[in-house]
Amino acid sequence: MAKRQAIKAVDRTLQYITGVNLPFGGKVMVMGGDFRQVLPVIKRGTRAQIVDASLRKSPLWSLTRVMRLTINMRALTDPWFSDFLLRVGDGTEETIEGSFIRIPDDMTIDYIISRAILSTKNENVDEINDQMIDMFQGEEKIYYSFDEVEDDHNNLYTVDFLNSLNVSGLPPHKLRLKVGCPIILLRNIDPSHGLCNGTRLICKGFQRNVIDAEIAVGQHTGKRVFLPRIPLSLSEEDMFPFKLKRK
Repeated sequence: MAKRQAIKAVDRTLQYITGVNLPFGGKVMVMGGDFRQVLPVIKRGTRAQIVDASLRKSPLWSLTRVMRLTINMRALTDPWFSDFLLRVGDGTEETIEGSFIRIPDDMTIDYIISRAILSTKNENVDEINDQMIDMFQGEEKIYYSFDEVEDDHNNLYTVDFLNSLNVSGLPPHKLRLKVGCPIILLRNIDPSHGLCNGTRLICKGFQRNVIDAEIAVGQHTGKRVFLPRIPLSLSEEDMFPFKLKRK
């Protein structure tokens, strides 16, 4: 959902272009959305800051006429699913206790391999990954990252501190793997041969600084590849007063 500041910017721009001192320059604006869905994203923002960024906190909201759509046309043939979405949005749907959901036995491996478990928080992703790795048989291989700060000539940040950082967009310092477990690439290595950001692979073996893997989905399914250590760094540097590089 767009922040109220973005809507205000459109309002001021249209007033400037048209020379009319009316909301949106006197133009009729049609906006669509559902407040049950994702609120504006405020990086590391509090609940109050997120709510304050909502369109409903804008001075323009009082000038808005709300028209409600009551029929879900995409789910017209499945009224139960339509009602289910409303219950989830309203917070009235019963929650399922426990951390695991049993996958039906009739789902084949080919079906499951093209799916992924989604989670809203990185800490939950790490927990799920650890639980899934524990379910695989065989010897565990642990890779530890080499962390450094770019242009840290005075060595202000210790290696232990850098290793303790768990940052979105970078793999963890301690990476646990087993033969047969799935992995996902985080960067483009060789797109022409199927090695790009988001490619899913199955671990087949491990070397000191190389992972032997097989591409699991796509037109390059079954291709055997070797993944070396790749230097990764954050594209946004406002999280820390330094640029972390992890390899």
